[in-house]
Amino acid sequence: MVDYAITAQYAGILSVNLENDSSMIKKLLSILLYLIFIISFLSFSSKAMAAEKEIKMAVEFMDHAASAYIAKNKGWFREEGLKITAYESYITGMALAAALGRGDIDVAYICLVPAINVYANAKVPIKVVAGTHKYGYGLLVNPNTVKTVRDLEKPDIRIGCVREGGAVDVILHRIIDSYHLNESKILSKVQRMNPPKQILAVKTGQLDAAFLPEHHATMAEESGFKMILKTQDIWPEMQGSVLVVKESLLKEYPQMVKALVEASQKATDWINHHPDEAAKIVANELQVVGENIFPLNLSKIIARLRINPEVIGRSMNRLEYTTDITPRVVQDTIDYIAGLGYIKKSFKAEEILDLRFLRSE
Repeated sequence: MVDYAITAQYAGILSVNLENDSSMIKKLLSILLYLIFIISFLSFSSKAMAAEKEIKMAVEFMDHAASAYIAKNKGWFREEGLKITAYESYITGMALAAALGRGDIDVAYICLVPAINVYANAKVPIKVVAGTHKYGYGLLVNPNTVKTVRDLEKPDIRIGCVREGGAVDVILHRIIDSYHLNESKILSKVQRMNPPKQILAVKTGQLDAAFLPEHHATMAEESGFKMILKTQDIWPEMQGSVLVVKESLLKEYPQMVKALVEASQKATDWINHHPDEAAKIVANELQVVGENIFPLNLSKIIARLRINPEVIGRSMNRLEYTTDITPRVVQDTIDYIAGLGYIKKSFKAEEILDLRFLRSE
C-alpha cells in the first residue's frame, strides 16, 4: 500500500532539488562563459601587446633556415601578430652570432654551435626555444685527387673550411677524431673562408676538399665534387640549427616567443608535407637574399651558381627538419666544443634551453 503522505513529501523535495539544480547549472554556465571571455580577452591582449613590440630577426644564408623563409613567405609571422621590422641574412653563423653580441638582433635562426659560443664566450643572454633541423653539413672532395678521408693528410691536398669555432669547423674536428687523422697535418693546410667563397674556389679548381654546410655542400656537387661524408655518418642525432631569442624577450613577451615557435612549427610541418613546393620557395628566397647581401661584383658570380629548386630540393632532403630538440645531444655538443677549447668550460644544457612552447610532433 502506498503511503501518499510520504510520496508527496519526496515529490516536494525532488521539486526543490530540481529547481536548485537548474539554478546551479545556470550559475555554472554564467561562470564558464565569463571565464571563456576573460581567457579570450587575455589572449587577444597578449597578442596585441606582442604586435606592438617591434622585433629584429636574423637568419643564416642557407637552407638551414628554411622554416624561417617559409614562414616569412607564407605570412605566418604576421598571422601570429608578430611585428618584424628587420629581417637580416648573414653569410655565416659566426657573423650572425656577432650581431647577437652587438645587440642588433632579438630573434635568430642560427646553427647551434655559434649559438653556444656567443652564449658562453660573449655572455649574450639568449635561450634556445626550438630546433629547426638536424644534420646539414658535409665533406666534399675532388674525386680525382681525394679517394679516401685519409687522403686529407697528403701535403698537396688543399682544404677549405669556415673559420675556427663555426659548426662546419667542429665537423672537421669530429672527422679528424673519428678517423684518427693527424690533426697538425690537416689543420696546417686549411684555408679559412666562408661557404660562398669556398664554392667559388671549388669552381675555379683552387680546392681539393671543402667542409661545407647545406645548401652550399650540394652546390659543390654541381661543380663536380663528391660528398664522401655527411653529418649523419659521424655524428648521429646532431642538432644542426636552432631558434634563439634574447632572454629579455622571453621574460617580457612570452606570448610573442610562443607565437614565434608556433609559426616555426607550422612552417616545419609544411616543409615535410610539401617538399617540392618548399624547395621552390627557399630557392627563390635564397636567390633574392644572395643578390642583396653580396657586393655587386660577387653577387653576379653567385647568381650563376645555380641556386635553383632542384639543387635546393636535393640539399633539403639531406636535412631532417624538426623543431624537436634532445637536451642530451645539446649537452654532447657543449662538452665537445669545450674539449676543443672554443669555450672556456662546459655548462649544463638546461642553462641555454627553454623548450616550454614546443609541442610534440
